[in-house]
Amino acid sequence: MGFPHLKAARRAAAAASKKLLRRLSQQRWRPWWRRRHSRANAAGMDGAGIADTFEDWVTPDPVTLRDGTSVQLLKDGQALRAAYDAISAAQRRICLEMYMFNSDEAGREFVDLLCRKARDGVRVFVLYDAFGCHGSDPAIFAHLRTAGVRLREFHPLMPWRYRGRWRVTQRDHRKLVLVDDRIAQLGGLNVGAEYAGPWIVRPRRRYRGKPWRDTGLRLEGPQVAFLAAAFARIWRYANRGGELAAAEYVVPLAAAGDFGVLASAPTRHSRVTPVIQQLFAHAQRSLWTTMAYFAPTDEIINSLCATARRGVSVRLIVPGVSDVPLLRIAARSFYLRLLEAGVEIYERRGAMLHAKTICLDGEISIIGSRNFDYRSFESNCELSVAVRSPALGAQMHALFQHDVRHSKRITLANWRRRPWRDALLQWLANRLRRWL
Repeated sequence: MGFPHLKAARRAAAAASKKLLRRLSQQRWRPWWRRRHSRANAAGMDGAGIADTFEDWVTPDPVTLRDGTSVQLLKDGQALRAAYDAISAAQRRICLEMYMFNSDEAGREFVDLLCRKARDGVRVFVLYDAFGCHGSDPAIFAHLRTAGVRLREFHPLMPWRYRGRWRVTQRDHRKLVLVDDRIAQLGGLNVGAEYAGPWIVRPRRRYRGKPWRDTGLRLEGPQVAFLAAAFARIWRYANRGGELAAAEYVVPLAAAGDFGVLASAPTRHSRVTPVIQQLFAHAQRSLWTTMAYFAPTDEIINSLCATARRGVSVRLIVPGVSDVPLLRIAARSFYLRLLEAGVEIYERRGAMLHAKTICLDGEISIIGSRNFDYRSFESNCELSVAVRSPALGAQMHALFQHDVRHSKRITLANWRRRPWRDALLQWLANRLRRWL
């Protein structure tokens, strides 16, 4: 028994497919990543005014501090590209400290570059965290070592490979690139394809996950010496062992200073928490923070609420989707308390938020690897810088407003109507947040 109408439909569909293929073959078609990469190259990757390939953001001009240090705010894969270019131009020394050094296409591009520089006679130092890199191919580190790179693994997972007392829960979460003691770059970006996007290497296939939203800072000038000192301390610890407290290096932002360093180590009496609380207490007009992992200590929550009750504009952007779902649930457990105190809360949409930034009064900017969670304050080595500059603060506010446009605001009225099951799950995650 035949079905003439089905046969006719098949013939029509086949004819339409051939027509479409013929039209495509006549066009100069390129994959999505080549189109985006070409636009980035046309704009020039290594200068101000770069159009972001992911969203409507243009990289602002560098800011010059009073001592002549140049500070450049960078977003997403542009930051890794800037680090790659700085390493390419290195003449004497390269220091790289990373929590994650992935063995994907972007990671291997960095490996090849570091090996070339080492063979050219540049002294290359690489410190990577054992847990952060546990999924990476060991061959990339063997390749670095063979090329002459001075390589150290922070707190190996196997106790027989560790010097001194085994500290498997204490990790090096810092992200730092130093070049020739005059250029430094830090922020929340690890070395990997999800952080790089199309800025380092053209991917062989389309990345199907959400793009990652991160923030980096590039410095060139006298203040880089403080970051070099921070790296020297943790490198010395990785070589010799001893007390981890020796890796802490804190340079508070002085009343008349433009720059401070918060290179913390997990110690019982870290100086970083009091410094952050003091900065919050001195905020007069605004405290805007973008935080990838928000499950803070009670002291930080109390400081945020107290600042909002003083009439300061306290605004918080957290992930709308997270690579650690339970931590996002824990973050939501604080919404009611924060909203009742007057804090504005936004959940970032369209991207995997990984940035960790604070801007106070549009004047003091804090950028680095530190999250507002227990691990960052109690278990990890973290690195952030504080920069006093109204010009940089204005750029930070513009970037924050950019993220707000891509976010959903959480209101107190709607939050009070959330399902009781959600509230129960948030309560449970809150009790577990110390171990997340």
